Amino acid sequence: MSSSPVATAAASAAVVALAVANRVLYKLALVPLKAYPFFLAQLTTFGYVAVYFSILYARCRSGVVTRDMLALRKHRFVAIGLLEALGVASGMSAGAMLPGPAIPILSQSFLVWQLTFSALLLGRTYSARQIIGCFLVISGVILAVASGGNEGHLLSEVKLIWPALMVASSAFQAGASILKEAVFIDGAKRLKGKRPDIFVVNSFGSGFQALFVFLLLPFLSNLRGIKFAELPAYLNGGAECFLNVAESPIDCGGAPFLPLLFIVVNMAFNISLLNLVKMSSALVASLTATSAVPISIYILSLPLPYIPHGAELSMSFIIGAV
Repeated sequence: MSSSPVATAAASAAVVALAVANRVLYKLALVPLKAYPFFLAQLTTFGYVAVYFSILYARCRSGVVTRDMLALRKHRFVAIGLLEALGVASGMSAGAMLPGPAIPILSQSFLVWQLTFSALLLGRTYSARQIIGCFLVISGVILAVASGGNEGHLLSEVKLIWPALMVASSAFQAGASILKEAVFIDGAKRLKGKRPDIFVVNSFGSGFQALFVFLLLPFLSNLRGIKFAELPAYLNGGAECFLNVAESPIDCGGAPFLPLLFIVVNMAFNISLLNLVKMSSALVASLTATSAVPISIYILSLPLPYIPHGAELSMSFIIGAV
């Protein structure tokens, strides 16, 4: 069942607004929790499971979600959970070490990965114009990263591992988004034309994501340089910083307000983005979210609360962003 143009336009506008807020708050949330990005990743992962399944339960009781929707095969949800677990953990780790304006630019590689995975997994074909657009995105990312090669530029003092990790995070997230679209397409066939409810996809995807995060804690913690034996102390320190208690050994100014605000907005963004995937496609949703990049770059380059100095954008970086 196709959605009306007005409904799709409204959903797209919501995605753009929430995408800008999400990107800005993503960086702001890591100001008080700069030493604890892995803690923030776990807080969002397990918190989302509780919220999504609570909403799913209410929608089941109201009859919006049917038994047939709940009976959909779970193998794709398993893959979605694994990819999103890797994407969130690597993205949080890289985001804590990158200048604010660099995050939206590097995240544009999401579109490139999405085009690739949709061709491989969904059998989609693209026109020469779309492929050229894909290469333009690649060129913009390369130009933006290369602008840090000279002293004084935005990424000049950042090790290559952190931009690379952010690009890898985009690949994980892109793979998960294509699998979600596959769930809607396959679900429509099994449900006689009716697509699955978005909270079925969100709940089971988040549930398996939490499971894989738990199982991969030793690997994911080592990725951040945290020994598994030190993880309990790290999480305890993260909780103290998040709550901004006096016992915290570092300055956690802005907590818990900034991290909580990011969590709420990020959850709203994820729901609105998946709703747009359901109404159109993963590629349309991605292009819509990408349109928020120039706005978020501009905002993140300005002096902000808790980031008073902002960042100077080189001309090559601006060209790469556009």
